[in-house]
Amino acid sequence: MRYAILVISVLIFCTACKKDKFTTAPQIKYKSLSHNAVDLSPTSAVPVVTLHITDAEGDLGNSANGTSFVYMTNKLTNTFDSVPFPDLQSAAKKDFAADIDVTIGKVLKCRSLPGNPLHTDTLYFEFYVKDFANNKSNVVTTPEPVFFICR
Repeated sequence: MRYAILVISVLIFCTACKKDKFTTAPQIKYKSLSHNAVDLSPTSAVPVVTLHITDAEGDLGNSANGTSFVYMTNKLTNTFDSVPFPDLQSAAKKDFAADIDVTIGKVLKCRSLPGNPLHTDTLYFEFYVKDFANNKSNVVTTPEPVFFICR
Protein backbone atom coordinates (compact mmCIF):
# COMPACT_ATOMS: atom_id res chain seq x y z
CA MET A 1 0.00 0.00 0.00
CA ARG A 2 2.83 2.36 0.88
CA TYR A 3 4.54 1.68 -2.44
CA ALA A 4 1.34 2.31 -4.37
CA ILE A 5 0.94 5.71 -2.72
CA LEU A 6 4.61 6.50 -3.42
CA VAL A 7 4.28 5.53 -7.11
CA ILE A 8 1.08 7.54 -7.51
CA SER A 9 2.71 10.55 -5.80
CA VAL A 10 5.73 10.37 -8.10
CA LEU A 11 3.50 10.11 -11.19
CA ILE A 12 1.41 13.10 -10.10
CA PHE A 13 4.57 15.09 -9.35
CA CYS A 14 6.11 14.28 -12.75
CA THR A 15 2.90 15.10 -14.59
CA ALA A 16 2.40 18.35 -12.71
CA CYS A 17 6.00 19.47 -13.29
CA LYS A 18 6.01 18.74 -17.01
CA LYS A 19 4.78 21.84 -18.80
CA ASP A 20 4.21 21.78 -22.51
CA LYS A 21 6.61 24.40 -23.85
CA PHE A 22 4.86 24.48 -27.21
CA THR A 23 1.51 26.25 -27.05
CA THR A 24 -0.77 27.83 -29.64
CA ALA A 25 0.07 31.28 -28.32
CA PRO A 26 3.80 31.96 -28.69
CA GLN A 27 5.85 31.90 -25.49
CA ILE A 28 8.92 34.05 -24.92
CA LYS A 29 11.65 34.09 -22.28
CA TYR A 30 14.27 36.73 -21.67
CA LYS A 31 17.79 35.38 -22.26
CA SER A 32 20.29 38.23 -22.30
CA LEU A 33 21.22 41.84 -22.95
CA SER A 34 24.30 42.61 -25.06
CA HIS A 35 25.36 45.56 -22.87
CA ASN A 36 23.64 47.90 -20.49
CA ALA A 37 25.18 51.36 -21.03
CA VAL A 38 24.48 53.54 -24.06
CA ASP A 39 24.41 57.17 -25.12
CA LEU A 40 23.51 59.03 -28.29
CA SER A 41 27.07 59.27 -29.64
CA PRO A 42 27.70 57.76 -33.09
CA THR A 43 30.23 55.33 -31.62
CA SER A 44 27.85 53.92 -29.01
CA ALA A 45 26.49 50.49 -29.90
CA VAL A 46 22.73 49.99 -29.53
CA PRO A 47 21.82 47.25 -27.02
CA VAL A 48 20.44 43.97 -28.32
CA VAL A 49 18.05 41.83 -26.27
CA THR A 50 18.02 38.09 -26.92
CA LEU A 51 14.68 36.33 -26.40
CA HIS A 52 13.87 32.64 -26.65
CA ILE A 53 10.60 31.98 -28.46
CA THR A 54 8.48 28.85 -28.85
CA ASP A 55 5.29 28.29 -30.82
CA ALA A 56 3.33 25.09 -31.47
CA GLU A 57 2.31 25.94 -35.04
CA GLY A 58 5.46 27.84 -36.05
CA ASP A 59 3.31 30.54 -37.65
CA LEU A 60 5.82 33.33 -37.17
CA GLY A 61 7.85 35.36 -39.59
CA ASN A 62 7.27 37.39 -42.70
CA SER A 63 5.72 35.51 -45.59
CA ALA A 64 2.72 35.27 -47.89
CA ASN A 65 0.76 34.08 -44.82
CA GLY A 66 1.29 37.41 -43.11
CA THR A 67 3.77 39.16 -40.89
CA SER A 68 4.32 38.65 -37.21
CA PHE A 69 5.97 41.23 -34.98
CA VAL A 70 8.01 41.66 -31.83
CA TYR A 71 6.51 44.50 -29.79
CA MET A 72 8.58 46.47 -27.31
CA THR A 73 7.91 49.26 -24.85
CA ASN A 74 10.32 51.52 -22.98
CA LYS A 75 8.75 51.41 -19.48
CA LEU A 76 10.12 54.83 -18.41
CA THR A 77 8.91 56.89 -21.36
CA ASN A 78 6.18 54.52 -22.65
CA THR A 79 7.79 54.71 -26.09
CA PHE A 80 6.37 51.84 -28.16
CA ASP A 81 7.64 50.20 -31.34
CA SER A 82 7.39 46.94 -33.23
CA VAL A 83 9.86 45.05 -35.35
CA PRO A 84 8.74 42.55 -38.01
CA PHE A 85 10.17 39.05 -37.95
CA PRO A 86 12.33 38.10 -40.92
CA ASP A 87 11.16 35.39 -43.32
CA LEU A 88 11.27 32.22 -41.21
CA GLN A 89 9.38 29.87 -43.51
CA SER A 90 12.45 27.72 -44.12
CA ALA A 91 12.96 27.39 -40.35
CA ALA A 92 9.46 27.84 -38.92
CA LYS A 93 7.79 24.50 -38.39
CA LYS A 94 5.57 22.73 -35.93
CA ASP A 95 7.02 23.01 -32.41
CA PHE A 96 9.17 25.98 -33.40
CA ALA A 97 11.87 27.13 -30.98
CA ALA A 98 14.56 29.74 -31.59
CA ASP A 99 16.48 32.62 -30.10
CA ILE A 100 15.82 36.03 -31.62
CA ASP A 101 17.82 39.23 -31.25
CA VAL A 102 15.92 42.50 -30.95
CA THR A 103 17.72 45.83 -31.32
CA ILE A 104 16.13 48.34 -28.97
CA GLY A 105 17.42 51.51 -30.63
CA LYS A 106 14.02 52.84 -31.71
CA VAL A 107 12.64 52.90 -28.18
CA LEU A 108 15.67 54.54 -26.59
CA LYS A 109 14.35 57.93 -25.62
CA CYS A 110 15.46 60.35 -22.91
CA ARG A 111 13.13 62.13 -20.59
CA SER A 112 13.31 65.89 -20.83
CA LEU A 113 14.44 67.23 -17.48
CA PRO A 114 14.43 71.04 -17.35
CA GLY A 115 17.67 72.40 -15.94
CA ASN A 116 19.36 68.99 -16.16
CA PRO A 117 20.29 68.26 -19.77
CA LEU A 118 22.95 65.72 -18.76
CA HIS A 119 21.49 62.84 -16.78
CA THR A 120 21.27 59.06 -16.90
CA ASP A 121 17.93 57.31 -17.32
CA THR A 122 17.49 53.77 -16.04
CA LEU A 123 15.42 51.94 -18.63
CA TYR A 124 13.52 48.67 -18.55
CA PHE A 125 11.75 47.19 -21.55
CA GLU A 126 8.72 44.96 -22.10
CA PHE A 127 8.45 42.54 -25.01
CA TYR A 128 5.78 40.34 -26.52
CA VAL A 129 5.11 38.79 -29.92
CA LYS A 130 2.06 38.00 -32.03
CA ASP A 131 1.86 35.19 -34.56
CA PHE A 132 -0.03 35.03 -37.89
CA ALA A 133 -3.22 34.03 -36.08
CA ASN A 134 -2.84 37.13 -33.88
CA ASN A 135 -2.15 35.03 -30.76
CA LYS A 136 -0.32 37.20 -28.24
CA SER A 137 2.54 35.74 -26.25
CA ASN A 138 3.29 36.33 -22.62
CA VAL A 139 4.91 39.68 -21.77
CA VAL A 140 8.48 39.70 -20.46
CA THR A 141 10.34 42.59 -18.87
CA THR A 142 14.09 42.94 -18.96
CA PRO A 143 15.35 42.06 -15.47
CA GLU A 144 18.44 44.21 -15.89
CA PRO A 145 18.33 47.90 -16.75
CA VAL A 146 19.86 49.81 -19.64
CA PHE A 147 21.58 52.97 -18.44
CA PHE A 148 20.91 55.63 -21.08
CA ILE A 149 23.16 58.68 -20.81
CA CYS A 150 21.10 61.66 -21.96
CA ARG A 151 22.72 64.87 -23.19
